[in-house]
Amino acid sequence: MGILFLIFFLETRGPHCNYIYDRAIIKILILLGVTIMYGMLLESVQHFVQEQFGDHIWKKAIRATGATNTVFNTHQIYPDNLMPDLAEALSALTGESFDYFMDYFGKCFVRFFTNFGYDKMLKATGRYFCDFLQSVDNIHLQMRFTYPKMKSPSMQLTETDDNGAVLVYRSNRTGFSKYFMGLLYEIASMFYGLENIDVRVLESINDTPGSTTAPLQLEAKTVTVKYRLDFDNRDYMSKRINLKAHESQLNLEKVDSGVLLELFPFALILDHQMRIKGAGEKVFESWIVQNPQKKPEIFIGSAVTDCFKLRRPKGINFNWATVTQMHFVIFELELICSAAKPDTQNVSETTSTLDLEHEDNATEKRILLKGQMRHMTDIDAIVFLCSPLINSVEELHGMGLFLNDLNPHGLSKEMVMAGWQHCSRLELVFEKEEERSDELETSLELADSWKRQGDELLYSMIPRPIAERLRNGQNTFDTCQSFEQVSVIFGEVQDTTQTEDSLQEAMTAVSTLNAAFSAFDDEVQGPMVYKVETVGHVYMAVSGAPDKNPLHAEHAADLALNMVRRMKELNLPNVTVKIGIHSGSVVAGVVGLKVPRYCLFGDTVNTASRMESSGLPNKIQVSQFTADRLKKAGYKLKQRGFVKVKGKGEMETFWLESGPEKK
Repeated sequence: MGILFLIFFLETRGPHCNYIYDRAIIKILILLGVTIMYGMLLESVQHFVQEQFGDHIWKKAIRATGATNTVFNTHQIYPDNLMPDLAEALSALTGESFDYFMDYFGKCFVRFFTNFGYDKMLKATGRYFCDFLQSVDNIHLQMRFTYPKMKSPSMQLTETDDNGAVLVYRSNRTGFSKYFMGLLYEIASMFYGLENIDVRVLESINDTPGSTTAPLQLEAKTVTVKYRLDFDNRDYMSKRINLKAHESQLNLEKVDSGVLLELFPFALILDHQMRIKGAGEKVFESWIVQNPQKKPEIFIGSAVTDCFKLRRPKGINFNWATVTQMHFVIFELELICSAAKPDTQNVSETTSTLDLEHEDNATEKRILLKGQMRHMTDIDAIVFLCSPLINSVEELHGMGLFLNDLNPHGLSKEMVMAGWQHCSRLELVFEKEEERSDELETSLELADSWKRQGDELLYSMIPRPIAERLRNGQNTFDTCQSFEQVSVIFGEVQDTTQTEDSLQEAMTAVSTLNAAFSAFDDEVQGPMVYKVETVGHVYMAVSGAPDKNPLHAEHAADLALNMVRRMKELNLPNVTVKIGIHSGSVVAGVVGLKVPRYCLFGDTVNTASRMESSGLPNKIQVSQFTADRLKKAGYKLKQRGFVKVKGKGEMETFWLESGPEKK
């Protein structure tokens, strides 16, 4: 329950939430095993699902997942389980499989991010699809400046041939392998014209399909999936360069490794056992600063895994054979600090937000080196050509570094300064966008509320089926419809003491009518009886229209008996109701444009009105035709005799006394 509350807080936080608390919530979620994603992925899903399947299907799917969001913000983070849960809900609603929707979501994201200009970045990665596959892992690394909390998967191209390639996918997310396949299909088709590409899974480890409604696992497992991609790869294979050294390179003299380390002050040289054989001046100094309790002379000769933690690529065997095959992959090594670290496996309930923030800052101060690992045949060693990964001046100071420590070549210094200059401006822009997004969400909620109120008002004047026909553009005249058999009820509220000559008496009359008519409205529920209108002291209803009802007389009689009962329960002094019912044919339709009303026409309406006007207080008078139907249904009636009815002459009528006896 606590985890659900944290996720709900994360989804519904406002733009002015305290930054420290926001970071603390994210940290707790990560420690509890809840992975997170940016809203841009969910935006793409919402856009194309609404476009292809309709807004009503999308709303049902959102309700099925229990999510509270109606709008997703691009730079806001959401729990990862929302994506597969949406696929599961849409599968149940449409009949398509879960795998179909995960694949579909991947394709949607590729189509969607072209609106943000990311298609240009993908097209710039290379001429061929294999160029993109070699660079896709590096693209995620570049995106961390825009999406700093992004937990991207790791991908390596391990084999290539004329008929395709083999790609290894590693991630902490489970159930997203089909999503990745959709990405590959769409990118190959959209950017490289490969319409006949086939992607299949050769090997899968720890990938659990389906929605993520299972209990959370505190110990995250790495998902590893090996794909075989079949496509026409002959152009790439025939035009590969650098397969052989150019003649001009053969004439170059060998370069001393010391010169290399001067050019790259953070570089490392590793031998076959992955021990540190040489290191740049700055990385050596940084290790000494971060590990004051250790002797400096042990650094050279140590296993690289004793001094650095492999951050990327994920899930590989960090050995000579593996690294020498990964020429195009970007590696990230984190300098290990010897200072005591808190146990992150068990988070106490009393852990304060400030403690979490302090721990997060401590993690940020650790130096992260990013670069390529290449095998240098001249010295028979692996050289890690790298630079420290720094986002801002604050991080630079936290690592104990200065701008002069960075590589003199490249863009490391420029990126640090640019990040510092634009940080405040970007934060302001993000805050404004979040405010606009929240305002839009509020506006949409208000619009939904106003629509519901408008619908309720419309349905109070016009029956729902008729209103829907008018909304679809049907003419009001076309709503006219004849009904062979209905029962019309008229009820008049009478107050023998009120004359309504004074304003006070008129106000009292209005109050009395409101109490009586509100009580009658409570009895008109469902499609069996429809309230037509109230005119002055008279309440009019019908059974059998606009929804045809073979038991119209019985339902009209039940309403009339309940109206008399409710009037007695109100116990209004000297206030009574007299009711009349008649059954027959009518014509019904919408009349008017300004204040349209659903009205009934015909002799049946007039006769029912005469039954009411010639009746007695707290009595229900029915015509002989209606009485014959009610007698067959077991209702108790009493003959009144012949009554002179205006426009009809003498008519035999009956008093309705009670309903059929309950068995």
